[in-house]
Amino acid sequence: MEGLRILCRAENVFDRTGKTGSVFVKPDDIIASARRLYELEYFLEDISAIDTKEGLVAVYHFDHFINPGRVALHVIVSHESPVIPSISDVFSGAQWHERECHDFFGIRFAGHPDLKPLLVPDDLDYYPLIKEADATCSLDDLLDPGEIVDKDPAFNLFSDGPPGEQAREQSNPVKADSTHSGFGVES
Repeated sequence: MEGLRILCRAENVFDRTGKTGSVFVKPDDIIASARRLYELEYFLEDISAIDTKEGLVAVYHFDHFINPGRVALHVIVSHESPVIPSISDVFSGAQWHERECHDFFGIRFAGHPDLKPLLVPDDLDYYPLIKEADATCSLDDLLDPGEIVDKDPAFNLFSDGPPGEQAREQSNPVKADSTHSGFGVES
C-alpha cells in the first residue's frame, strides 16, 4: 500500500471483529485505496454507513479468496457535504451498494453512473437512517478500531484518553495530509 495517504491503520483480531484490518482514508483517497486492493486481488463484499457526531462514515468491506483476511476501509464525510468518489469504475459491484448508501444516508458518490433510488420511493424527501443530532454518538464510542499501528497525528479519533473524549472536543477528525504505507496486507 506504499504511497497511499492513510489517516489511521489498525490490526484486528478476526475472531472478535470479523476483520483483520481497519483503515481510515480521506474521501479523495478511496479510489486509489480500492484500486490497490483490487491489484492485490481483494473483492468488495459490501459498503454501508454509520451516522455519527463526527459525520457520516462509509464502511467498505473487502476480502480475499486465496488468503482470507477481511479489511475495512472507512471514509468520514461531513453531514453538510456527504460526497465520496464512486469506486464503481474499480469494482462494478459497488454500484448497487453506493445506491443503497445514498438511499438511506444521503451520501453522494461522485462519478456514479446511475445514483437513482434503489430501495426507497423516488419521491422520498429524507434519508431514513440519518439520526437526529442529539441521538448520534461519537465514532470513538461506537467503534473499537483494534490495535492502532499507524496514525496521522492530525487524526483525532481513537485517542489514548477515555472513549469519545477527544472526538467530542473537536468536530473535524481529519486536519492534515500524511502519507503512510500499508493496510496490514502484503503488497
